[in-house]
Amino acid sequence: MKKRYKILGGLVATLVLAIVASLAYLGHDAPCASAPPPAADTPTMRAITFRCYGGPEVLRVETVARPALPDDGVLVRVHAAAANPLDWHYLRGTPYLVRIDAGIGAPKLPSLGVDFAGTVAAVGKDVTRFKPGEAVFGGRTGAYGEYVVVRESRAIAMKPGNVSFEQAASVPIAGVTALQALRDKGHLQPGQKVLINGASGGVGTFAVQIAKALGAHVTGVCSARNAELVRSLGADEVIDYAREDFTRRAGEYDLIVDMVSSRPLRATVGALKPGGTLVIVGSLDTGHFLGPLKRDLAALLLAPFVSQKLEPILASLDAEDLASLADLMRSGKLTPVIDRRFTLEQVPEAIRYLESGRARGKIVISIDEDVAPGR
Repeated sequence: MKKRYKILGGLVATLVLAIVASLAYLGHDAPCASAPPPAADTPTMRAITFRCYGGPEVLRVETVARPALPDDGVLVRVHAAAANPLDWHYLRGTPYLVRIDAGIGAPKLPSLGVDFAGTVAAVGKDVTRFKPGEAVFGGRTGAYGEYVVVRESRAIAMKPGNVSFEQAASVPIAGVTALQALRDKGHLQPGQKVLINGASGGVGTFAVQIAKALGAHVTGVCSARNAELVRSLGADEVIDYAREDFTRRAGEYDLIVDMVSSRPLRATVGALKPGGTLVIVGSLDTGHFLGPLKRDLAALLLAPFVSQKLEPILASLDAEDLASLADLMRSGKLTPVIDRRFTLEQVPEAIRYLESGRARGKIVISIDEDVAPGR
């Protein structure tokens, strides 16, 4: 028996050492590399790069090669981009699990940004849906640069004429996340009661408006200073989180879309009706190892013991959902909320502001200063 315990203890110790070693390997930061010069006669552009993991201080504006145009590609001259939490997760390489995809020690791709809006500059020979001169918006890594290339079948759509490039650039990640959280994960139906926790943020401002467009009764949770903004977006009721804990409203909501995970998970679930749904979009946890994934893991462990459905979400950008959001903007049912605007050189400052958690709506980056505001 003692021998068995010794063997078991040895296996546990080995497992612990393996986990510690893996985390140390994932968490290793290589020094910043120098930027390689573009090849001779290669078309170039200005773009934000990061050649090592770290804070906004490692970001640089560099002259890099313009992306090549494949036969099914659309080359877009970027006029505006938008900041998202995804940016600083990849910038810092945290939680460390993102480095499995992004690169161990240093980023595999030094470009940053996803959301963009701009004008089609050129198209590949197989492209049929777009032509040069058209205004488009979408998502592609490297949006903090003067050009991006997007495959025609991927996340790109026509920009509505009644919104500016800045407004359109703010939509892709946040708008698609809100749409998929409400429609696909939450299965929201007209007349149902939905609570949006973090209603004044990037995803939250879209979620309030989309939920109203879907015919729901909407309650937004935010700070007192943002209450009027959330009401103006169509919320039927606004809760000031500093004055009221929404989880005390036991069994009231059909759906909760949680952007910040500011309340204990079990208490949040308690505010749902039996059979209701909690969609977990984000978390305030910025830990290096699991970070916001802790909330997803806790939901996975709790789910078998409650009648409500617990649904973490990682949105997937696609052309169809971008087109749906464009239709909502075109009809006036969805208006992007922009908090602050920054230039390409000010992207480090924009990321710092994003990380502060104080943004109301979206933060946008003006890439092409030749485009008049509002176009």
